[in-house]
Amino acid sequence: MTMIPRTGISVDVHAFASDQECAEHPDGLVPLHLAGLLWEGERGLSGHSDGDVVAHAAADALFSAAGCGDLGSNFGTDRPEMAGASGVRILSEAAAIVRAAGFEPGNVAVQLIGQRPRFSPRRQEAEEALSRAAGCPVSVAATTSDRLGFTGRDEGLAAMATALVVPSAGPR
Repeated sequence: MTMIPRTGISVDVHAFASDQECAEHPDGLVPLHLAGLLWEGERGLSGHSDGDVVAHAAADALFSAAGCGDLGSNFGTDRPEMAGASGVRILSEAAAIVRAAGFEPGNVAVQLIGQRPRFSPRRQEAEEALSRAAGCPVSVAATTSDRLGFTGRDEGLAAMATALVVPSAGPR
């Protein structure tokens, strides 16, 4: 096998929690977990897990690069133990699956798309949390969509990611 790097790409999208989901939450607001961080006072995202689009896109890009399936095949709704799982846990377990498949994560780059929260004040903190989980550098950039589409209407968030993995020297 030629020892060349491999790249992967991913997109993840989640709607913000509905009024009903928030009403059912003990605090009256589903918390927002994004890029491995808790964002106090922000409405969270709907999903089987915590809905962290940044961590999910990063994990899925690693799977794509290593040819290890995707989020659904690895952490789907058929796995009840993943209900409510944190994005950091998902990213950490994804990196372990990629390593077990014979690849070492090189880096991940993620682009967050949404009107809120204001990401830049917590970028470094988020990158540190995600990099620890993945065991490789993770960078995150954020942008709005100029009020266009579902992210522009503040109905949810999206993230796109690319990842680089290299074959490890050990057996596959």
